[in-house]
Amino acid sequence: KRTMWSRRAQEYEAKINSGDPIAIAEVVRDLHRNVGQPDQSFSERQIYESARDRLAYEVAAVEKTDIEAATEKLETLLTSSRPKAEPTKAA
Repeated sequence: KRTMWSRRAQEYEAKINSGDPIAIAEVVRDLHRNVGQPDQSFSERQIYESARDRLAYEVAAVEKTDIEAATEKLETLLTSSRPKAEPTKAA
């Protein structure tokens, strides 16, 4: 069951501020599902971008690259891993 947005937003902020890369990645994963959707709120987009930027910083540090390249890599991975609708089979 989904909780109210204000409660989820607090939980997401706590995960981002924890500094735990896995917790931050969970926020990115959860909020990336709605990126580009018309029903995505401004605050949801802000939290997503904050988490993505923090995760990109971690990736950049580990891979010894710049943050822009890490952000691009994350976006590419997230977009390519999006589940695609399966074609329906005719009976």
